[in-house]
Formats: sequence, structure tokens, C-alpha cells
Amino acid sequence: FPRGVYRLTETVDLRLAESGPLSLRGVGGAVLRMEGPGPALRLIGTHGGTAAPQSVKPGVYERERLPTLDGLEIVGAHPEADGVRIEGTFKAILTRLLVRECRHGVHLVNRNRDVIISDCQLYHNRGCGVLLEDVNLHQINIVGSHISYNAGGGIKVLNSEVRNLQITGNDIEYNYDLDAEQSADIWLETGDRSIREGTIASNTIQAKPSPGGANIRMVGQSAAVAHKVGLFSITGNLISNQETNLHLKWARGVVVSGNTIYSGHRRSVVAEESSNLVFSGNLWDHNPDYPGDTPDGLTFRDCRALTLTGLLIDRVRGEGDDGAAVLFHNCEDVTLTSSQVLDGSPVGVALIGCRRALVAHNQIRDRRDPPLMREAIHVEGGEDIRLEGNLLDD
Repeated sequence: FPRGVYRLTETVDLRLAESGPLSLRGVGGAVLRMEGPGPALRLIGTHGGTAAPQSVKPGVYERERLPTLDGLEIVGAHPEADGVRIEGTFKAILTRLLVRECRHGVHLVNRNRDVIISDCQLYHNRGCGVLLEDVNLHQINIVGSHISYNAGGGIKVLNSEVRNLQITGNDIEYNYDLDAEQSADIWLETGDRSIREGTIASNTIQAKPSPGGANIRMVGQSAAVAHKVGLFSITGNLISNQETNLHLKWARGVVVSGNTIYSGHRRSVVAEESSNLVFSGNLWDHNPDYPGDTPDGLTFRDCRALTLTGLLIDRVRGEGDDGAAVLFHNCEDVTLTSSQVLDGSPVGVALIGCRRALVAHNQIRDRRDPPLMREAIHVEGGEDIRLEGNLLDD
């Protein structure tokens, strides 16, 4: 597509089994203006196998491999216009796209394998930047993109069977809706299916406080089946500015390490009815150059098998039911070690109704004059609670 504006009034269907291998490439500023409902471009394949070579039919290799969209701008000019929809594809690549003012930027449905979304600008869409909906998908990499100001979520996975989701090196910002009940920059919700084996690494993830908002939200099926979302590493990100920075519900097997986290306007971490969680080497800070006084803090409710180590939690406070900088409520098999909880209030660490908990070799201190922390460690009820070698204020 040479430079120019191309007016579309209905979807361009790219049926790979009929067309053979193809790529659409914009050169020097090609704009597709979608003035009808539905996606501007729809990639349609017939791949029904997995990523295993033996499951790929010869016709898919010969005619459908590697469909590529590159260097195009798609602008929505209809309330139900979308950018790109892909289904049934094998090794699709979407790169250097700008999709704006659509409903959804990129929409994946049905079945896909080995998708790469890289170097894209998914900006100011009414729905999601990237939406995986009712899809069976293994191997998707979302890399090096700006995904921002999408009201329905930055990257959202809804009611899908997904494995190997890699979200790396992106700027994912301001994906929120002040009129919605919930918002999230990265939003994984299983419905009755499962989302596992993923990495969220080296991203900037920040937004604006909004009702029910989270920077990262992971929600599984139910309390009875609380293992359908997990086996995730959340590593090396900057995460900030939402009601909740990280919300886990009915999740199992999540490692949160090496992140810089701040400005949780309600609570920084809320984990509910989740298990096998590791928090290591994270920083919660209140840099004096940043205005405002957010509570931040960590809350774990009805969780099992928690390991927290090497954390620095600075000037965090509890409010209401979350009345401690770090709160464990009705949790079991808890370890909090080698961490610093500094200038927390009104309580540094609270264990309410917990079982088998070890709090050891931490510094839990208030350096302010006068101090605002009434109690460094508060234990209420529970059984088999051990406090060892902690450096506390008197």
C-alpha cells in the first residue's frame, strides 16, 4: 500500500487457504479508514492442529504459513469498527501497526498458534488494545509495543485456553474506563477455561486510578477450582498508579520478583484464595518527587503456601480492613523473611487467624519522629506462629 488513505466500508477477508502465503505492507504512511462495522482486516486460516510439526497439515504449510501485516495504520470511523481479527492462523506476525479509534485493536478468536505482535502502537481504542477472546492459543509473544489509552483494557484474555503468553518490553499505560465497574492494563480472566505458562517482564505498566482498577489482574475459575490461572512470572516491571497494582484471585503458582511498585491508591497487592505465591526482591517506594500519599501495602486473604523474601516496603499504611502494611488474613504456610518494612502504619505486619507462619530476620521499624506505627507485629488468633530474629522498634 503506497502512501494514502484507503476507505473501507466492509471487512477485507484474507482467506489464506485460497490466497496462498501473503503479506500486506504499508509504505510511507498508508492509512486504512474503516467506515463499517467489524474488523478492517481479517486473517482467516484453517489450522486445527497444535504447534507440533506432525499436527500441521501440508496445505497449511504450503498456503497459510506466516501471514504478515506490516507498516499499516488503521483508523476506526464507525462505532463497531475493529482493527485486525485473526483466526485459524499458523505463525502470524503483526508488526509496526498503528490501530486507533477502533473498538478493539487486535482481536484473536477461535484457534491460533505461534502469534507474534511486535513494534505496534495500539492507541486510544474504545475496547481493548489486544483481546484474546474464546480462543485456543499456544505461543504468543507481545513485544516492544505501546499499548495505551484503551478503555476496555490494554491486553485482555477472556474465557480462553492459553499457554505460553509472553508480554515483554512494552509500555502498557492508561488503559482504564472511569465509567466501567473494572479496568486493567493486563487482564487475564479464565472464565471456565485456563490461562497458564506466561511471563510479564520488563514492561512499564501504569494507569490512572479508576473504579475496580488494577495494573495487572489475574482471575481464575472459582474458589473450588483455584488453579486455572498461574504458572506465571511477573519480573522486572515498573508497576504503578491504579487502585490496585496487582490483583490475584483464585490463582496458583505466581512468582513476583524484581519489580518496582508504587502508587497503589487502594492497595498495592491484593491476593485472594490463591496459593503457591512467591514475592522476592521487590521494591515499594514513596519517592519524594512524586506527589500524593497513597496507602499501597500488601494484603493476602485466604491464601496458602506464601513465600515473601528480600522485600523493601517503605512508608506503607493500612486502612480499614487492611489495617497493616503487610496483612495475612486466614492464611496458612506463610514465610516472611529478610525483608524491611519501614515507616508502616498503624501496624507493620499483621497475622490474623493464620496457621503455620514464620516471620524471621526482618527489620520492621518506624524512623519518624514521632512514630506512627503502633505495633510492629500483630498476631491475633491462629496457631503455630513463629517470630524469630526480627529487628523491631520497642
